[in-house]
Amino acid sequence: MLSGKLLVFALVWLAAMVVPNRASSSGRVVIYDGVTTQVAPAAIESPDLWITTQELTQATRFEVKPQGVCRDELCFPIPKNRKEVMLRQKASVTWFNLSEFARMLRQPVAFDEKHSTWFFGARQAAQNSFVDTLEAPNFTLPDINGTMHSLSDFRGKKVLLLTWASW
Repeated sequence: MLSGKLLVFALVWLAAMVVPNRASSSGRVVIYDGVTTQVAPAAIESPDLWITTQELTQATRFEVKPQGVCRDELCFPIPKNRKEVMLRQKASVTWFNLSEFARMLRQPVAFDEKHSTWFFGARQAAQNSFVDTLEAPNFTLPDINGTMHSLSDFRGKKVLLLTWASW
């Protein structure tokens, strides 16, 4: 089975190959639930990803409500001790720390500094659903010649995945 960290690395690498020029020197790219969204530069100096609440909704479909951070019937309350590290008011704009939100949900995050791209993997509930079936999630990557291959192309066949990472 493909590990969660390996899958996140593979998807960030794929995103960097597909959207290398999407982020300008002043913009950033967020990939959340497979959707790519360009967001404005941060007004808050931090290694975390701070975006406006409007960008939060555009990029993730989550919105900040009095009961928490919500999308459809799903709602995550913001603990009082984390409110200051998740929400900041600057002038008339409310900023949201999407990195801290991901940490709270134990959601994997990868950042490609060169392309200013943030990739958010599946939340734990979605990650763990693959354990029930022992079926790896589908992904698509190019081979050495640039031909794209999907894991689903090999369903029913034995597959050996070899990976390498510099860390």
